[in-house]
Amino acid sequence: MTHLQDLLATSAEKHADRTALVGTDVTMTYAELDGAVNRVAHVLLEHGLTPGARVCVLAEKAPWTIAALIGTLRAGGAYVPVDPAGPASRVARIVGAAEPEIVLVDTASRALLDEVLAELPGPLPLVGAIDSQEGLAFTRDDLLTASSADPGVAATDLAHLLFTSGSTGVPKGVMITHDTVLAFVDWGLRHFGTRAGDRVSGHPPLHFDLSTFDIYATLAAGAELHLVPASLGVDPRATAAFIRDRALTQWFSVPSVLTYLARFDVVAQDDFPALERLLWCGEVLPTPILAHWMRRLPHVRFTNLYGPTEATIASSWFDVPEVPPDETVPVPIGVACDGEELRILDDAMTPVPTGEIGDLWIGGAGLSPGYWRDPEKTVAAFVPDPVSGERLYRTGDLARADGDGVVHFLGRADSQVKSRGYRIELGEIEAALATVPGIREVAVVGVETGGFEGTTICCAYSVAEGHVLPATDVRRRLTELVPKYMVPARWAELDDLPHNVNGKIDRPALRERFAPADATTGGR
Repeated sequence: MTHLQDLLATSAEKHADRTALVGTDVTMTYAELDGAVNRVAHVLLEHGLTPGARVCVLAEKAPWTIAALIGTLRAGGAYVPVDPAGPASRVARIVGAAEPEIVLVDTASRALLDEVLAELPGPLPLVGAIDSQEGLAFTRDDLLTASSADPGVAATDLAHLLFTSGSTGVPKGVMITHDTVLAFVDWGLRHFGTRAGDRVSGHPPLHFDLSTFDIYATLAAGAELHLVPASLGVDPRATAAFIRDRALTQWFSVPSVLTYLARFDVVAQDDFPALERLLWCGEVLPTPILAHWMRRLPHVRFTNLYGPTEATIASSWFDVPEVPPDETVPVPIGVACDGEELRILDDAMTPVPTGEIGDLWIGGAGLSPGYWRDPEKTVAAFVPDPVSGERLYRTGDLARADGDGVVHFLGRADSQVKSRGYRIELGEIEAALATVPGIREVAVVGVETGGFEGTTICCAYSVAEGHVLPATDVRRRLTELVPKYMVPARWAELDDLPHNVNGKIDRPALRERFAPADATTGGR
C-alpha cells in the first residue's frame, strides 16, 4: 500500500534536483527534502517514538516544518499540526488531548509551548527543536548529523489529527488516514492536471486541512510548493505581489482572501499571466466577487471545492464554465469527486426529490474514521445508511440537487458556521466567554451579511451586578482563550438577553438585532 511519505520518495527519485519547497529564506530540492525527512524520522526514532504515536508540531510554516510533518510519518507516527498563533489555553487542550510522545517546536513558538506545558499535567512529552535552540532534547544540529537514509519503518493507518472547533468548548480531533488523503490527491492530480514544473501556493495554515492537498498533491506531481508567509495575513497588495512575483500556476485559498483582493482592486486586467488554476474551499465565494475575478483573469480556470474536515479536504467540485450571468445566484458546490458520494436526505434519511431541500450527507473514500478518542461523537456524526448500511457523515448543511444532478449549498442547519474560511462552533466561543468573570449571560450567533467574512460572528452578553465590562474588555479577554478568527466581529451589551417561552435564549431575536448596524464593534 502507498502511504503519503511514499509520494515524496517517488518524486525524489524522479526529480532529485528539482525545487520542491520554497520558503521565505530556505529552498529545498526534492533530494534535500527527502533527506531532511529521513533525518527527522531517525531522530524521532532514536528518542523513542513508538509505532502510531503522535508528534505535535508547533512551528511556523517553513520547509523544515514540512519536513517534520512528513518525517513523523516516515518514522511510523502520526502528526498533529498545532496553530502557533493560537491562545495557550486552547493549544494546551489540543496537546493534552493528542497525548503526544514528542513535540517539535521552532524558536518563534517556544514561549507559547513553555506556557502550554505549564498547564498540562504530567508526564510531559519530550520536546525537540527543528531549528537551533538550547535546553531541548535535540535541535537542528542533531537533525543535520542524522542519517539521510530511509529508516524503513512500517507506516500506520493514522496519518494525522486535525483539531476543529467543538461545541462543548473542547476542540474535536478528526482522524485523517493515509488512504483518505491519497484518494483526494489522486483525484485532484487527474482533475487539475498538476505536473512537474507547476508552482503551487501553500497559503492555508498547516492546521487547516486545505494545506494537506497543497503539500501532498504538489510533491506527488514533482511541482514546487511556495509557502505563503503567515505575515502576509490578508494584506491584499502583498498577496497579489506574491502570486505575481512567484509566477504561480495554481492558487488555493479560502474565499475571504479572494474577496479582500477584489475589494482592494489589486488585480489588474490579465494579471498573473502564469496562473492557470484558481481554487477555493471552506466557505461561500460571493458570486459578484467570482465574476470580478473571472473578468480580470479570463485565462484562468476557476473551481469551487466543498467538503468538511471529516470528509478529508473536499468531497465535491464545480468548474465554473463562464462569468456568471446572474450575480445574485450562488455558485453550486457541484458533483462528487471520484470515490465520493453526496446524498440529500430528509429526517428519516430517505432521499428527497430533485429540487427539494434536505440535509447533506457524504459517503465514500474520503470519510474519516471519526473523532479522536470520542466514540460518542463519532457514532452521532457517522451514521449507517438504513438501507445499504454504508457509512455516511452528517455535514449539518442544507442542500438541493437540480435536474442535472448538480448540488447547491443552502447554508448551515445548526449552530456551526463558516467565517473567514474557518468552520466554527459558536458553542466553543460561548463556552470560553462563560469563563470571563462578570459575564452573567452570553450568546453568540452567526449573521449572514454578504461581507468578505461570510458569516459574521456576533456576541450579546449581560453583565453581573457590580461589574463593569465594556465590549473592548470582553474581546481582549476572549483573544486569550480562542484563536483570532473565532473572536466575534460585533458586540452588544444588554441589560437582559431575550428569552423564548421555554426560557431559552431567543437566538432568532438576537440575529434580527444584529442584522442592522446597531451594535458596537468592540474595538475592531
